[in-house]
Amino acid sequence: MSNQVIERKPNGQFAKGSSGNLGGNAQRSRHALNADTIREMHAAFRQGGREAIDKVMRTQPAVFLKLLVLLVPREMPVEHTGGVKAMTEDQIVDAIAAIEGFLARRSGETAKVIEGEAEVVPSLPAPARPTKAS
Repeated sequence: MSNQVIERKPNGQFAKGSSGNLGGNAQRSRHALNADTIREMHAAFRQGGREAIDKVMRTQPAVFLKLLVLLVPREMPVEHTGGVKAMTEDQIVDAIAAIEGFLARRSGETAKVIEGEAEVVPSLPAPARPTKAS
C-alpha cells in the first residue's frame, strides 16, 4: 500500500485528476502498452521489414521457422453442421451448379451429369472348399 495521500473535496468526493486508485488501471495500462508496441512494430516493419525477414530467413532459418509456427494458432476449431440435410432445395441446386462449374473449369469442357441406375450383375458362385482327407 502506498503512503500517498488521496486528495478529496470537502464533501468527500475525489478531487479532479485523483481517482483514488493509487495503482491506476493495470489492465488499461497493459492495453495501452500493447497498442503502442504494435504501432511501433508496424512502423519499423514499414521501414525495413521485408529486408529484415529476408536476412533472418537466410542467416537464421530456425528462428524464421519458429516465428512462422508462432503465427499459426495451436487449435483450429472445425465444426460440421448438418451438411446436405440442413440445406434448402435452393441451396442444393446452387451447390450442384457450383460443382458443375468447377468441373467445367477443371476439365476445360462442359461438365455433364450422367443419369443412370446401377445394374445388378450376377456374381460368380463361391469356389468349392477342399474337403479334408482323413
